[in-house]
Amino acid sequence: MIAGLGAGLAAAGVVAYVRLAPVDPARWHRPPPQQVHGDAGTVQGAVRDFAGVSLEQMDRIARAWPRTRPIAGSPGEGLVTYESRSAWIGFPDYTTLQAVPGGVRAHARQRFGRSDLGVNQARLDAWAAQLAGDR
Repeated sequence: MIAGLGAGLAAAGVVAYVRLAPVDPARWHRPPPQQVHGDAGTVQGAVRDFAGVSLEQMDRIARAWPRTRPIAGSPGEGLVTYESRSAWIGFPDYTTLQAVPGGVRAHARQRFGRSDLGVNQARLDAWAAQLAGDR
């Protein structure tokens, strides 16, 4: 019984840390990798180019996305970083959008863990589908 209580308290502590850990925008607000072109899943998330769209269009989609908020930058600066949180535990993921010639480059990655289980690639795919529906 005591071991179960201890495990439950430890789990609650992990969830509290994930939800309440402070965000350091300087750590996440960096231009997407330039050596990756096109759509590419990476160990630390996903990189995708959105051709023929503006950073303002992408900003509207990101701000409307559930549990997503900007943490640094602006479309006027040409670089914006957003935090998106999972529904249940609140795992944070960070997506940086950068205006590049011909469109926008996105880099979406997780803060905790070794794998994001594909959620960052799925978010970028959903944003692409939304863009396609808006055209």
